[in-house]
Amino acid sequence: MSFPEPLGALVAVGLALLLVMLRFDAERFGAAEYDEASGGRAPSLRRRLAWYGLGIAGIIAIAVVHPRSQDDLFLGPGDRLAAIGGGFVYGAIGTGQAIAFAWLRYRHLRLPDFASYPGALMNSVATALIDEGVFRGALLGVLLVMGVDPSTANLTQALLYTLSTRLGAPGRDRYMFVLAFVMALGGGWLTVATGGVAAAFLGHAVTRFAVFLCTGHAGQVAVRGREVEDIERQRRPPEGWRVIGSR
Repeated sequence: MSFPEPLGALVAVGLALLLVMLRFDAERFGAAEYDEASGGRAPSLRRRLAWYGLGIAGIIAIAVVHPRSQDDLFLGPGDRLAAIGGGFVYGAIGTGQAIAFAWLRYRHLRLPDFASYPGALMNSVATALIDEGVFRGALLGVLLVMGVDPSTANLTQALLYTLSTRLGAPGRDRYMFVLAFVMALGGGWLTVATGGVAAAFLGHAVTRFAVFLCTGHAGQVAVRGREVEDIERQRRPPEGWRVIGSR
Protein backbone atom coordinates (compact mmCIF):
# COMPACT_ATOMS: atom_id res chain seq x y z
CA MET A 1 0.00 0.00 0.00
CA SER A 2 1.43 3.38 -1.01
CA PHE A 3 1.99 6.13 1.53
CA PRO A 4 0.00 9.37 1.28
CA GLU A 5 1.56 12.45 -0.29
CA PRO A 6 4.08 13.88 0.40
CA LEU A 7 5.32 11.19 2.79
CA GLY A 8 5.41 8.46 0.14
CA ALA A 9 7.48 10.58 -2.23
CA LEU A 10 9.94 11.52 0.51
CA VAL A 11 10.38 7.91 1.62
CA ALA A 12 10.92 6.88 -2.01
CA VAL A 13 13.62 9.53 -2.42
CA GLY A 14 15.34 8.31 0.74
CA LEU A 15 15.28 4.71 -0.46
CA ALA A 16 16.61 5.74 -3.87
CA LEU A 17 19.58 7.51 -2.26
CA LEU A 18 20.33 4.42 -0.18
CA LEU A 19 20.32 2.32 -3.35
CA VAL A 20 22.72 4.75 -5.03
CA MET A 21 25.07 4.20 -2.08
CA LEU A 22 24.61 0.45 -2.48
CA ARG A 23 25.66 0.76 -6.13
CA PHE A 24 28.87 2.51 -5.08
CA ASP A 25 29.57 -0.48 -2.83
CA ALA A 26 29.21 -3.15 -5.54
CA GLU A 27 32.94 -3.89 -5.50
CA ARG A 28 32.86 -4.97 -1.85
CA PHE A 29 30.04 -7.41 -2.66
CA GLY A 30 31.75 -8.78 -5.78
CA ALA A 31 28.70 -7.93 -7.90
CA ALA A 32 27.97 -5.99 -11.11
CA GLU A 33 31.30 -5.16 -12.83
CA TYR A 34 33.16 -6.97 -10.06
CA ASP A 35 31.62 -10.40 -10.55
CA GLU A 36 34.89 -12.08 -11.46
CA ALA A 37 37.88 -13.62 -9.76
CA SER A 38 40.19 -11.24 -7.93
CA GLY A 39 43.55 -12.40 -6.67
CA GLY A 40 42.76 -15.91 -7.89
CA ARG A 41 39.56 -16.16 -5.83
CA ALA A 42 35.99 -15.97 -7.12
CA PRO A 43 33.66 -13.53 -5.33
CA SER A 44 31.45 -14.93 -2.59
CA LEU A 45 28.09 -16.11 -3.89
CA ARG A 46 26.39 -15.13 -0.63
CA ARG A 47 27.70 -11.58 -0.83
CA ARG A 48 26.62 -11.24 -4.44
CA LEU A 49 23.15 -12.58 -3.67
CA ALA A 50 22.91 -10.18 -0.73
CA TRP A 51 23.69 -7.25 -3.06
CA TYR A 52 21.12 -8.38 -5.62
CA GLY A 53 18.54 -8.97 -2.90
CA LEU A 54 19.02 -5.59 -1.25
CA GLY A 55 18.84 -3.78 -4.57
CA ILE A 56 15.74 -5.52 -5.86
CA ALA A 57 14.00 -5.28 -2.47
CA GLY A 58 14.73 -1.56 -2.39
CA ILE A 59 13.20 -1.01 -5.82
CA ILE A 60 10.10 -2.97 -4.83
CA ALA A 61 9.84 -0.87 -1.67
CA ILE A 62 10.02 2.36 -3.71
CA ALA A 63 7.28 1.08 -6.02
CA VAL A 64 5.12 0.22 -3.02
CA VAL A 65 5.51 3.41 -0.98
CA HIS A 66 5.36 5.94 -3.80
CA PRO A 67 1.75 6.76 -4.73
CA ARG A 68 2.55 7.14 -8.47
CA SER A 69 5.64 5.04 -8.96
CA GLN A 70 4.76 3.95 -12.50
CA ASP A 71 3.80 7.40 -13.75
CA ASP A 72 6.37 9.55 -11.93
CA LEU A 73 9.28 7.13 -11.45
CA PHE A 74 8.87 4.94 -14.56
CA LEU A 75 8.82 1.77 -12.40
CA GLY A 76 6.71 -0.15 -14.88
CA PRO A 77 6.94 -1.51 -18.42
CA GLY A 78 5.49 1.58 -20.07
CA ASP A 79 4.44 1.11 -23.69
CA ARG A 80 4.98 -2.64 -24.02
CA LEU A 81 5.37 -2.77 -27.79
CA ALA A 82 7.78 0.17 -27.82
CA ALA A 83 9.66 -1.34 -24.86
CA ILE A 84 10.22 -4.64 -26.66
CA GLY A 85 11.26 -2.97 -29.89
CA GLY A 86 13.47 -0.39 -28.24
CA GLY A 87 15.01 -2.97 -25.93
CA PHE A 88 15.97 -5.28 -28.79
CA VAL A 89 17.46 -2.42 -30.82
CA TYR A 90 19.44 -1.31 -27.77
CA GLY A 91 20.58 -4.89 -27.17
CA ALA A 92 21.58 -5.36 -30.81
CA ILE A 93 23.68 -2.19 -30.74
CA GLY A 94 25.22 -3.26 -27.42
CA THR A 95 26.07 -6.70 -28.77
CA GLY A 96 27.61 -5.19 -31.90
CA GLN A 97 29.87 -2.89 -29.94
CA ALA A 98 30.94 -5.78 -27.67
CA ILE A 99 31.96 -7.86 -30.69
CA ALA A 100 33.76 -4.92 -32.32
CA PHE A 101 35.58 -4.02 -29.10
CA ALA A 102 36.75 -7.60 -28.54
CA TRP A 103 37.94 -7.92 -32.12
CA LEU A 104 39.85 -4.63 -32.04
CA ARG A 105 41.38 -5.33 -28.64
CA TYR A 106 42.09 -9.08 -28.81
CA ARG A 107 41.66 -9.94 -32.51
CA HIS A 108 39.26 -12.65 -31.40
CA LEU A 109 36.34 -13.25 -29.03
CA ARG A 110 37.55 -14.25 -25.55
CA LEU A 111 34.71 -16.70 -24.92
CA PRO A 112 34.81 -17.68 -21.23
CA ASP A 113 34.36 -21.16 -19.82
CA PHE A 114 30.81 -22.40 -20.35
CA ALA A 115 30.42 -23.23 -16.65
CA SER A 116 30.54 -19.51 -15.85
CA TYR A 117 27.55 -18.64 -18.07
CA PRO A 118 24.72 -19.17 -15.51
CA GLY A 119 26.34 -16.96 -12.90
CA ALA A 120 27.19 -14.31 -15.47
CA LEU A 121 23.64 -14.34 -16.81
CA MET A 122 22.25 -13.93 -13.29
CA ASN A 123 24.64 -11.05 -12.67
CA SER A 124 23.74 -9.35 -15.96
CA VAL A 125 20.00 -9.55 -15.38
CA ALA A 126 20.06 -8.62 -11.68
CA THR A 127 22.52 -5.74 -12.18
CA ALA A 128 20.52 -4.35 -15.11
CA LEU A 129 17.32 -4.53 -13.09
CA ILE A 130 18.86 -2.67 -10.15
CA ASP A 131 20.64 -0.07 -12.27
CA GLU A 132 17.62 0.76 -14.39
CA GLY A 133 15.20 0.80 -11.47
CA VAL A 134 17.41 3.12 -9.42
CA PHE A 135 18.97 5.47 -11.96
CA ARG A 136 16.72 5.46 -15.03
CA GLY A 137 13.66 4.92 -12.86
CA ALA A 138 13.63 6.49 -9.40
CA LEU A 139 16.45 9.02 -9.78
CA LEU A 140 15.49 10.25 -13.24
CA GLY A 141 11.84 10.37 -12.25
CA VAL A 142 12.53 12.42 -9.12
CA LEU A 143 14.57 14.92 -11.12
CA LEU A 144 11.80 15.33 -13.68
CA VAL A 145 9.12 15.72 -10.99
CA MET A 146 11.27 18.46 -9.44
CA GLY A 147 11.02 20.34 -12.73
CA VAL A 148 14.55 19.72 -13.99
CA ASP A 149 14.92 20.00 -17.78
CA PRO A 150 14.68 16.46 -19.31
CA SER A 151 18.10 16.67 -21.01
CA THR A 152 19.73 17.95 -17.82
CA ALA A 153 17.98 15.29 -15.74
CA ASN A 154 19.13 12.54 -18.08
CA LEU A 155 22.70 13.85 -18.07
CA THR A 156 22.69 14.09 -14.27
CA GLN A 157 21.54 10.52 -13.68
CA ALA A 158 23.99 9.27 -16.34
CA LEU A 159 26.94 11.01 -14.69
CA LEU A 160 25.98 9.77 -11.23
CA TYR A 161 25.52 6.23 -12.53
CA THR A 162 28.86 6.21 -14.36
CA LEU A 163 30.68 7.47 -11.28
CA SER A 164 28.93 4.88 -9.11
CA THR A 165 30.39 2.04 -11.22
CA ARG A 166 33.92 3.23 -10.31
CA LEU A 167 35.06 2.27 -13.80
CA GLY A 168 36.95 5.56 -14.04
CA ALA A 169 39.35 4.60 -11.24
CA PRO A 170 43.09 4.49 -12.08
CA GLY A 171 44.20 1.30 -13.81
CA ARG A 172 40.82 0.55 -15.40
CA ASP A 173 39.98 0.58 -19.07
CA ARG A 174 38.50 3.90 -20.19
CA TYR A 175 36.33 2.30 -22.86
CA MET A 176 34.19 0.61 -20.19
CA PHE A 177 33.78 3.97 -18.46
CA VAL A 178 32.59 5.60 -21.68
CA LEU A 179 30.35 2.62 -22.44
CA ALA A 180 28.65 2.92 -19.03
CA PHE A 181 28.01 6.61 -19.66
CA VAL A 182 26.56 6.03 -23.13
CA MET A 183 24.39 3.17 -21.83
CA ALA A 184 23.05 5.44 -19.07
CA LEU A 185 22.21 8.21 -21.51
CA GLY A 186 20.56 5.82 -23.97
CA GLY A 187 18.68 4.06 -21.21
CA GLY A 188 17.39 7.36 -19.85
CA TRP A 189 16.19 8.46 -23.27
CA LEU A 190 14.44 5.12 -23.85
CA THR A 191 12.80 5.27 -20.42
CA VAL A 192 11.26 8.67 -21.04
CA ALA A 193 10.29 7.74 -24.62
CA THR A 194 8.53 4.50 -23.64
CA GLY A 195 7.22 5.59 -20.23
CA GLY A 196 8.91 2.77 -18.31
CA VAL A 197 12.25 1.11 -17.60
CA ALA A 198 11.50 -2.17 -19.43
CA ALA A 199 13.25 -1.20 -22.68
CA ALA A 200 16.35 0.09 -20.91
CA PHE A 201 16.42 -3.01 -18.68
CA LEU A 202 16.23 -5.40 -21.64
CA GLY A 203 18.92 -3.60 -23.62
CA HIS A 204 21.18 -3.20 -20.59
CA ALA A 205 21.00 -6.88 -19.66
CA VAL A 206 21.75 -8.01 -23.22
CA THR A 207 24.65 -5.57 -23.57
CA ARG A 208 26.17 -6.55 -20.23
CA PHE A 209 25.99 -10.27 -21.03
CA ALA A 210 27.39 -9.65 -24.54
CA VAL A 211 30.39 -7.85 -23.05
CA PHE A 212 30.99 -10.85 -20.79
CA LEU A 213 30.74 -13.32 -23.67
CA CYS A 214 33.06 -11.33 -25.94
CA THR A 215 35.71 -10.22 -23.44
CA GLY A 216 35.52 -12.77 -20.63
CA HIS A 217 34.95 -9.95 -18.14
CA ALA A 218 31.84 -8.81 -16.28
CA GLY A 219 32.74 -5.20 -17.07
CA GLN A 220 36.22 -4.69 -15.63
CA VAL A 221 38.15 -5.19 -18.86
CA ALA A 222 41.87 -5.10 -18.21
CA VAL A 223 43.80 -2.23 -19.77
CA ARG A 224 45.76 -2.98 -22.92
CA GLY A 225 48.79 -5.17 -22.25
CA ARG A 226 47.55 -6.61 -18.95
CA GLU A 227 45.38 -9.48 -20.13
CA VAL A 228 46.73 -13.00 -19.54
CA GLU A 229 47.46 -13.54 -23.24
CA ASP A 230 49.17 -10.14 -23.45
CA ILE A 231 51.54 -11.01 -20.62
CA GLU A 232 52.21 -14.44 -22.14
CA ARG A 233 52.94 -12.85 -25.52
CA GLN A 234 55.43 -10.47 -23.92
CA ARG A 235 57.29 -13.39 -22.37
CA ARG A 236 57.76 -15.17 -25.68
CA PRO A 237 60.90 -14.55 -27.74
CA PRO A 238 60.39 -12.55 -30.96
CA GLU A 239 59.10 -14.53 -33.92
CA GLY A 240 61.94 -16.37 -35.66
CA TRP A 241 64.17 -16.38 -32.59
CA ARG A 242 65.27 -19.60 -30.93
CA VAL A 243 65.96 -19.84 -27.20
CA ILE A 244 69.39 -21.35 -26.50
CA GLY A 245 70.28 -22.52 -23.04
CA SER A 246 70.97 -25.51 -20.85
CA ARG A 247 68.17 -27.79 -19.89
